[in-house]
Amino acid sequence: MALSTAYEKHPQHRIEIDVERVGLRVTLHGEVLAETTRGLNLREGNYPAVVYVPRDDVHMERLTPRDHSTHCPFKGDASYFSSKADVSSGDIAWSYETPFDQMADIRDHLAFYADRVTLEPVLD
Repeated sequence: MALSTAYEKHPQHRIEIDVERVGLRVTLHGEVLAETTRGLNLREGNYPAVVYVPRDDVHMERLTPRDHSTHCPFKGDASYFSSKADVSSGDIAWSYETPFDQMADIRDHLAFYADRVTLEPVLD
């Protein structure tokens, strides 16, 4: 594990993860990719909130890992996934496989692009 030093350089930058779990169903062209009542609602700066879905609630067999990654100075290195059924959709999800210690809660979770899949609330 590692600590991000970005928070020291940018103390005004905030990332908050809600304690209350979120219910979410993720579909692409009618195919369910994920369904959870244990999602983590992450708010970062002025960006729209993003739900991180536990990997156990994602149909990982329907996703294909991509061969690129990006780096966030606050969360760590992001890995990306596309749909096996529709590769033309490009990246539809991302995950921080080994996030910085400050973001350990999102380890083993995936987030989905709201403009590339359908996100529907799920009630317990």
